Amino acid sequence: MTASPKTRKRVLSGMRPTGKLHLGNYVGALQNWVGMQDQYECYFCVVDWHALTTDYADTSRVKENSLEVAFDWLAAGLDPEKSVLFLQSHVPAHAELHLLLSMITPLGWLERVPTYKEQRENIKDKDLGTYGFLGYPVLQAADILVYKADCVPVGEDQVAHVELTREIARRFNSFYGGTNAVFPEPQTLVTLAAKLPGTDGRKMSKSYGNTIMLADPEPVVRQKLKTMVTDPARVRRSDPGNPDVCPVGDLHKIFSSKETMAKVYEGCRSAGIGCIECKSWAADALVQLLNPMQERRKKFEENPRLAWDILEAGSERARQVTGETMKRVRDAMGMSLEYEAPAQAKVKV
Repeated sequence: MTASPKTRKRVLSGMRPTGKLHLGNYVGALQNWVGMQDQYECYFCVVDWHALTTDYADTSRVKENSLEVAFDWLAAGLDPEKSVLFLQSHVPAHAELHLLLSMITPLGWLERVPTYKEQRENIKDKDLGTYGFLGYPVLQAADILVYKADCVPVGEDQVAHVELTREIARRFNSFYGGTNAVFPEPQTLVTLAAKLPGTDGRKMSKSYGNTIMLADPEPVVRQKLKTMVTDPARVRRSDPGNPDVCPVGDLHKIFSSKETMAKVYEGCRSAGIGCIECKSWAADALVQLLNPMQERRKKFEENPRLAWDILEAGSERARQVTGETMKRVRDAMGMSLEYEAPAQAKVKV
């Protein structure tokens, strides 16, 4: 069975299986993915091999975390009838292409990747001096190129990775492509995500413990909002505030209606409302967004096999596409699986 031909531009993106997703994941990527499904041919991958680049010492939760990610994807609106949802480790071509690309990727290209330097400096509790960690951008390039993706939706901090993928594709094509390039050079679709603060005012991140999870029930959401930091200049209830410098104001800008925003600006700046009331309005908006997701999520939580079967079916579709790509790669490199006698040894019978 062969994969269907491309009729729309193809998109590839992925998430590491870190467990349940939070609002930052939704605003930064997932919301955008859901909106792309009718416009692009979408492949969305749980990149469980990438999880091993930093968490190789304990793999006990990788499968469980992969399912949690899938629950949130499906709850947020990713549709397996419109998009291919799959597990990276269930598509062996990712690993094969990673190996082949690693043979041609100069070491200096990897050492200059900004996130490599940044994580080596910031993550002190793990030994990141491994081949896998240095080479994870090559695996990322393989993830993209094995689908011949036209576009990759990324945040601004990931643009350098897509540029490296383009350089690797260019180098491969120059060595093996001849007159026909094996890989297209993917374009970035930069997701200009709004600033989403966590409950402590810093960027929402599990490592900071300041997240609001997509699966948090309403009482938990409201309790987390009650503790959220606000405009530091507003010390007393009677002090006027400024929603433009308030983390709760940032939440309103993303999730609240224009009518609520007007009440927030007028009430906060005049001290007509207190922070507790303002936070309750933000919680209302979040609950309105999250409740339908959580209803959809419940079906998969109660029967995880449903989500697993979706990932398995998606992985099979992904294997079909990547199988065709790898045949083209092997042919280009003169490493075809089929035996062909050298031209001079062929004789007519």
